[in-house]
Amino acid sequence: MKIAFVGKGGSGKTTLSSLFIRHLAGTGSPVIAVDADINQHLGAALGLDEGVAGELPALGARLPLIKDYLRGSNPRIASADTMIKTTPPGEGSRLLRVRENNPVYDACARDVELDGGAVRLMVTGPFTESDLGVACYHSKTGAVELCLNHLVDGRGEYVVVDMTAGSDSFASGMFTRFDMTFLVAEPTRKGISVYRQYKEYARDFGVDLKVVGNKVRDADDLEFLRSEVGDDLLVTVGHSDWVRAMEKGRPPRFELLEEPNKASLQALQDAADATYEARDWERYTRQMVHFHLKNAQSWGNEKTGADLASQVDPGFVLRESVTATA
Repeated sequence: MKIAFVGKGGSGKTTLSSLFIRHLAGTGSPVIAVDADINQHLGAALGLDEGVAGELPALGARLPLIKDYLRGSNPRIASADTMIKTTPPGEGSRLLRVRENNPVYDACARDVELDGGAVRLMVTGPFTESDLGVACYHSKTGAVELCLNHLVDGRGEYVVVDMTAGSDSFASGMFTRFDMTFLVAEPTRKGISVYRQYKEYARDFGVDLKVVGNKVRDADDLEFLRSEVGDDLLVTVGHSDWVRAMEKGRPPRFELLEEPNKASLQALQDAADATYEARDWERYTRQMVHFHLKNAQSWGNEKTGADLASQVDPGFVLRESVTATA
């Protein structure tokens, strides 16, 4: 399952995504964790030393390798230079699988040991000095979108992406790449503002969106969230001594997480798993093509010097995806 955590800055989405990743790892499930936020904190939230987290290989810095591997022998993609973040796979393209080893994972992923298991961690990477003043962060997250477009995941396999804050993911088609989007919202007017944006933007794309209420202290907070988001409210999370210790760099064993918060994490997994049977690979591919053609029409053709519309293979539905998830 492909799962996104979104929310406004400071809502706690990185903390909650890291707890969910720990929960999945504790069940023995294979997990790929992706830090796609402009502020790279997921590694530290998973227990890595700040120095180690800062030295993780950046996806954005390895785009030529990623593109060259994924295009494979696809005759519609003449070179890595003509492959952009929305380029869909076609006959001859290589697909990524959660459990396999491949050159992309070798170059861009690192195993992180947790007390309940281990996960593969990938990061977009922070801005570099050469980026400042001349690059937008979408040039970094483009590597994540390209990988998601080519990633096949089956039942009981999880890809968890800590997204950039706010509604920035709507600047590309990446918001349609997920089976489930968990929006972390505090019980405040500012806390639900991103929810309203997501709900409006995603309405026409079949995005499955659930709200996780965070920092909920009492019945009044709960009633506020229910009145603002209605049935989209899935679970709430309150104060956690375990999280407080984790934020100080001294997390106890994960099994000591408070029982109500364990139950909330299980509810997130149950909600994500429930979307499996509703997967529509043809719609997934159709949306991928839609955003690729928009990019081609707006700027991609001029930027790459190629007709990007010709990269679309109309007869290609992710057959290997269908086989893998049957």
